[in-house]
Amino acid sequence: MLALIGATVACGSNGAEQRKGGDGDRPIPVTTQQVRMQPFSDTLLALGNVKARESITVTAKVSETVQQVHFESGDVVAAGAPLVTLTGRQQQAAFEQAQATANEADQLYQRQNELAGQQLIARSQLDTQRAIRDAARARVAQMRADIGDRVIRAPFAGVLGIRQVSPGALVTPGTAIATLDDTARVYVDFPVPEAMIATLGVGQQVAGTSTAYPGRKFEGQVSTIDARVDESTRSVVVRGDFANPDRALRPGMLLQVRLSRPERQALLVPEISIVQVGTDSFVYRVKPDSSVERVDVKIGARREGLAEVAEGLNVGDRIVVDGTGKLRVGARIVDSAGDKAPAGEVGSASKNSTAKAG
Repeated sequence: MLALIGATVACGSNGAEQRKGGDGDRPIPVTTQQVRMQPFSDTLLALGNVKARESITVTAKVSETVQQVHFESGDVVAAGAPLVTLTGRQQQAAFEQAQATANEADQLYQRQNELAGQQLIARSQLDTQRAIRDAARARVAQMRADIGDRVIRAPFAGVLGIRQVSPGALVTPGTAIATLDDTARVYVDFPVPEAMIATLGVGQQVAGTSTAYPGRKFEGQVSTIDARVDESTRSVVVRGDFANPDRALRPGMLLQVRLSRPERQALLVPEISIVQVGTDSFVYRVKPDSSVERVDVKIGARREGLAEVAEGLNVGDRIVVDGTGKLRVGARIVDSAGDKAPAGEVGSASKNSTAKAG
């Protein structure tokens, strides 16, 4: 009986030791990947406001009643097209009077010029008449300009907004008649963080999307970078120039902008390999003896499953990609799938990666 109990205890002890050795030292199956420098062309995301290339509120220069309106709300007009004609009968009468006076002064000057040529009148008398003629001509030009102010014209080609006046209405300087916007091309202004100024340049490609047009992408390029940095937001305003032939983009619209940045070399790792604990980010790096160690990393741009490692890793380091949840520092691992993402695949995917502004 004692022999049987002893054998049972011995078997139990051996089983516990086997379980302890097998489970404790058994390598954990994970997926690993070697860190490489890859071509990385990320983009910058920002929100921008659409602005017309040229934009004004059409107003009158004088106080007068509206005689005729030549447009309807939403019309597309050419530069110089008449928009509103104001009543100007008094100005027309004054113009005709000034024209008659100028004609008479000119005729008298011509006669005196002939007499002066024959030395029948003094040269000073001819000079006086020349001055009278020039003053009369200036008066005609003034009255012509005054009549011109009674016809309000479009200063540039564009699309008109809602009409604000009707025939018979009294307008004064500053009275809004309609808005006029040149939207054949539009500007989109958006902020870029100060830290990224060095990567900005005129001519960079910009793409925009709007909730008003799902699935449609608007193409443009950077035309201007503001000369000043906003001290409160630490950002600089970048202006994109967009073609808008169908006038789909309207001033005041909100556009989500993607700014393509120059291609550069970066250390890229899959996002699933990064362990986030509070504000700390780290990865598990594989040591030569197949055990793992924790390495704190600083993450740069990230998008579509990829993350840029700015600090913490070196070229050639092997990290755990899948299976980090089962690991602890010092644990031994075995690569169950090998390097799933060759250099070419990671580089190809990285060209579409995006970094968010701010």
